Order: sequence, then structure tokens, then C-alpha cells
Amino acid sequence: MLQFDAWKKAVVAVTILFGVLYAAPNILGSGGGASFLPGSPINLGLDLQGGSHLLLRVDIEEVERERLSNLADGLRVEMRKNKVAFRNLDVVNTALTFGLRNVEDNDKVNSYISELSRDYDVIIEGLEWRLTLSEQGRIDVQTATVEQSIEIIRRRLDPDGTKEPIIQRQGLERILVQLPGVDDPERVKRLLGRTARLTFQLVDTRITAQEARQSGRVPPGSVLLEGAKPEDPSYVVERRVMVSGDMLDQASASFDQQSRPAVTFQLNALGGKKFGRVTGENIGRPFAIVLDGKVVSAPVIQSQIFTNGQITGNFSVEETQELSLILRAGALPAPLIVLEERSVGPGLGAVSIAAGKIAAIVGMVLVIVYMFVSYGLFGLFADIALCVNIILILAALSALQATLTLPGIAGIVLTMGMAVDANVLIFERIREEVKAGRSVRAAIEAGYDRAISTIIDSNLTTLFAALFLFIFGSGPIKGFAVTLSLGIITSMFTAILVTRLIITLYVNRTRPKLLSL
Repeated sequence: MLQFDAWKKAVVAVTILFGVLYAAPNILGSGGGASFLPGSPINLGLDLQGGSHLLLRVDIEEVERERLSNLADGLRVEMRKNKVAFRNLDVVNTALTFGLRNVEDNDKVNSYISELSRDYDVIIEGLEWRLTLSEQGRIDVQTATVEQSIEIIRRRLDPDGTKEPIIQRQGLERILVQLPGVDDPERVKRLLGRTARLTFQLVDTRITAQEARQSGRVPPGSVLLEGAKPEDPSYVVERRVMVSGDMLDQASASFDQQSRPAVTFQLNALGGKKFGRVTGENIGRPFAIVLDGKVVSAPVIQSQIFTNGQITGNFSVEETQELSLILRAGALPAPLIVLEERSVGPGLGAVSIAAGKIAAIVGMVLVIVYMFVSYGLFGLFADIALCVNIILILAALSALQATLTLPGIAGIVLTMGMAVDANVLIFERIREEVKAGRSVRAAIEAGYDRAISTIIDSNLTTLFAALFLFIFGSGPIKGFAVTLSLGIITSMFTAILVTRLIITLYVNRTRPKLLSL
């Protein structure tokens, strides 16, 4: 007997109700009285609403050189501590080279470097040493650097987590960045063009920057750094870092006592303790605030400073806002090089949306007409279920705030055909049972029972294919996979539950003796 449990009716009704509520903003728009609705309009991809497209390359060589420089500093300290005579310790390109003066010191140095044998290849020729990153070490550095860069890029471009930019790794060293609706690629490049390595270093008062330039020499352990802007002065600062930016807890745009734009920062507990100790020991001495190897300012330490401080300089309000955002997001592990840049205008997206709408409407009309002509009243029931299916897809995209792209629209159009395919299988089974002489109720029951396994098998295989496309695909492929997956799920729901509910209500109400299928 045709029966439909009350709880099943409730599930269908509640699902359709929530579907309508979440899909409505896409019809009413952001205004139009849709503010009270639970959902939001679907996010449109770069190809639909325009935006900025950047292809970046991570400068892995710079990271390798930095690693080798850190290793050189450690080696220098270790060899001096153990009274090992060495010469020409330097990093050339991506190799660390140095020489020893006594052959018996080879074992001492080798015992220290042996701990690093996994990450470095060591070549010894007499007293000459050469260290380079091993193949595995290079892969590890490459993977970690790119993954960290992606995370920092995401924090800088989407600090609130609402814009949903597309940030994907491409190849070994490249990162694709797409920002739908953002038509200012220059600002994006400014946000990504700074490594944002913040350090606090003491100024070397033994020599001025001018004297260092004239003599061409700086005291050991110090370095000559330029100002952040061409008009800013240069400073000789100690190489030793007092506090680094990774101890930064918070940063925000503000104004100093002279109402000039500034950046207020707060250090974490460890940074505050370290900063307090160093500033307490060096009251009356200037210290440099260094950003990406350039001195932003060099104030004199007036009193002991712990967790709170302020970065002042020749900033505009916009510059302080961007700088505070960059500092909060964290420093990039390596510089980013722009390989490709383009801006997509909204006009092209409007054309794509119009074409997608036409394709969807034409496809839907053709499917509706075909089902009605082929199956009569039952075809009309399937058409109603198809409309419900489209509403549920839109609702799911809105609820998940998934990004709809042009291939995604193609996935929706494809889903329309797949949505009625299940009904076609069921109706053909019912038709066969009617021809075999079964009653209306028995034929409908048998049609659903015999077709259900075929429907589930066919949809599951397609769903698995869509999931693999989502996992291993990228960009537009993922957009297609998302809409296709959602369409398969909603089409199974409408075919198994919605259409069956409508047919059950019709049969139980009218009790037909014959079916015109």
C-alpha cells in the first residue's frame, strides 16, 4: 500500500521551507526586504563578478640563503667557543663556504655539523668546507615556506574571514590569488609586497651612518641600514635582535602625541619580558625599529618598556592601517614575486551570468516540456520536484557560502537533466508494471522498489567522481564539483521523497483506476 509516514512528510516540508528561506536572498537581492532572512546571496566567483588575479612566486632561494646565514652565525659562535681557527666564512648564492687553518680541527667541526646531516650536504676538500641544503632539506623548506606563505596571504587579504579569496598552490613555488569583487590590484600588491619582518635592534652609537659610509667599514657585530623612505636618515645598528615580530600579539592604527599617524603594538608575555629587560638596561640609548631591513624610526629609550609600544614615522593614515594589518597577519617567510597580474571587469561577468541564466532557463523549459509530454500528469509532478531541486541547490550554496563560478553554473544545468533521470527510471518501471497487469497502487509500489537501488548506485558513482574532482581539482574545477555534488544530493532527495510524496497524495486522494503513462 502507498503510505508516507508523518515524520517523512515533516522532513520534506521543513527541508523545502528552509530551502525557500535560504534561496530567497538570491532572488530578492541584498536589499529588497531580505535582511530578515537567514541566508545571504551566493558568492560569485572572479569570472562572474570580476576582480583581481595574481600569480605569485615564492622566493625560495632567499629562504635557503637565510637558513645558511643562520647556520653561519651558529658555526661562528661554536668555532670561536671551541677555539677553532677559521677563515672566509661566508654564504655565496646558496652555499656556505669556509676554510680551517688546522687540519686537526676538521673533527671538531664535523661533530657539530653531523647533527645537521639530514638537511645539509657537506663537501670537504682538505681544509675547505662547502655546505648546501640536501635534496630532502630543500623539499622540506620549499613545502613549509609555500604553506606558511599561503596562510599569511590569507590573513592579510581576508583578516575577518568573510571575503573568501581563492588562494591555491600551483606547482612547487607558485601561488594563485583570486579576489572576486576586488578591483584594486595595486593595494593587493602593497599588502603582499612586504615581507613584514619586524625587529627591534639597538643603535650602535660608536659610529654614525655618515662615518660608516665614508670609511666603508662598520664595527664588528653591526650593520648599516637605510631609512624606510628616501628622506629618512640611515643608522648603524647592532646585528643582535632585541625582540622580533613573531613576539607581536596585537597591532592597530592610531595617532601619537602630536596627532601624527602611528601604529600601536602589544607584545606577548615572552616578548614583553625580553623587551623590558633590554630597555631597562639601555635607558638613554636609541633603538631602531626595523621593518624589512629598513629603519622606520629610532627613538631614544626614555624608560623601561614592557608589552606596549608605538611605531612612529612619516606615515599616512592609510599606511598605518595597512602596516598594522600586515603586522597582525605575521611576516612572510620569503618575498613574493608577481609573475602574472590581471584585473577582470564586472562587464565580462555580467555577460557570463546572462548567458548562464539563458542556458539554465532554456534547459529547464525543455526538460519540463519533455517530462510533461512523455509522462503526462506524473511528468508534471516530476517538474514540480525539479523546481524544488533548483531551490534546494541555491539554498545549499547560500547556506555554505560557496563561491559560484561559470563552471558551477554548468554543473547546475547538468543537474537539471540528472534530477529528472531518476524519475524517468521510476516512471518506466511503473509503466512496465502497469503493462504486466498490476493495479495502480501495486505498480507504483513495485516501480519505486525496483528502481531505488539503480538510482542510488548511479548517483553514488557520479557523486564519487565529483568528490575526486573537488579533492584533486583546483579553481573552476572545484566550482563545478561543488554544484554537481550538491545537485546529486538534492536530486536524490527530490526523486525519492518529494516526487513520491506528491504521487502518494494524488493517488490516495483521487484513487485512479488507470494510469496514463
